[in-house]
Amino acid sequence: MRDLASRLPSSPGFWRSPLRGRRFTAVLGLVLLVGITVLFVTGLLSYAAYNPGLDPVNDKTPDKGILGFYLFAWPAGPAWLYRLNQGVHVTLGLTLIPVLLAKLWSVVPRLFALPPVRSLAHGLERISLLLLVGGGLFQFVTGVLNVQLDYVFPGSFYPLHFYGAWVFFAAFAVHVALKMPIALRALRTLRDERDERDDDLAAPRPDPPTVSRRGALWLVGGGSLLMFVTNAGRSFDGPLRQTAVLSPHGGPEPGSGPNGFQINKTAAYVGIDPAETREDAWRLVVTGRTGTVRLGRAELLDMEQYSAALPIACVEGWSTSDQWWRGVRLRDLAARVGFEDDPPDVFVESLQRHGAFRSGALRANQVTDARSLLALSVNGETLSLDHGYPARIIVPAAPGVLNTKWVTRMTFGHLG
Repeated sequence: MRDLASRLPSSPGFWRSPLRGRRFTAVLGLVLLVGITVLFVTGLLSYAAYNPGLDPVNDKTPDKGILGFYLFAWPAGPAWLYRLNQGVHVTLGLTLIPVLLAKLWSVVPRLFALPPVRSLAHGLERISLLLLVGGGLFQFVTGVLNVQLDYVFPGSFYPLHFYGAWVFFAAFAVHVALKMPIALRALRTLRDERDERDDDLAAPRPDPPTVSRRGALWLVGGGSLLMFVTNAGRSFDGPLRQTAVLSPHGGPEPGSGPNGFQINKTAAYVGIDPAETREDAWRLVVTGRTGTVRLGRAELLDMEQYSAALPIACVEGWSTSDQWWRGVRLRDLAARVGFEDDPPDVFVESLQRHGAFRSGALRANQVTDARSLLALSVNGETLSLDHGYPARIIVPAAPGVLNTKWVTRMTFGHLG
């Protein structure tokens, strides 16, 4: 019976790796402390930027909702702001995967320790650990699936990832508060691997080592570097984009020429009927203070045209370099319906039938910016159908999901 007990994961003798120890775990924990904090902050900023509407807990109006206290009017500049934020968020998340897995491996014996609860304080710690491990795996797995455009989980990615982040980070903060003193003591003795009498993570009867702990840390670092090198190129154009072999490059490349830059989804994929986009059939419906006007492409082209060099940056982390867009300023459209001096927010609707973000809201500061356009052409050529013909929104520093394609209706003053 005693021999059988020693073979169970709950027995300290079951775990024989000579690599486990407080110092090894502390180094990984310190990396995760910095990295996960950056992930949490950039993730919240991403939600502030595109604010998908997470009622009833979180509202798409700033200062509303229990978890919406931090929301603010996302700035319209610099133009690369969201590109930088989301590039850091996604690339750093992928880079931290080897560190997270190594950290979980280093403490896995504790998950099987008996008795499972020794006191009330220990019980609370175990609950926070369950939320920490489960929440961490959930956040990283759903994030990777979103990057790969594989939505195999139930429900929408956006609320799942948003609420999951709050649960995970709360457990993470509790864990850091409980373990920081132990980790700091371990880090102070980083160079001394001889005395492990008080190291409750070290194996009592370790197998002979095949690599040192320092070597194991270098291996984890190498894995993170590999993840960085094979994913960071998604944020650039040209040859660097082709180095992102472990992640999509931002959807298909629709040929070459002025419209030959990245898209996320084609017109066919989201259910656009080409017949609805013909000039004799399509009308833009604009509603505001003084009523509603309907404008065809010819009427829009007769309005004063403006140009802006702006990138597209998507929540999945990919982005394009600046493209030259040309069309009608959003604030000029607002003036057509009674908002000459004080353009308000606008609610934009698309012909799109399938998938999320068939509509989107832009704040007043985004409407007012002179670079915010209802684009009719790009790089000197009429928009292709996949790039949003007959008209699409392009706004500086905004997530790609708010640069609505195949626009059919704009309601100014929608959010009140």
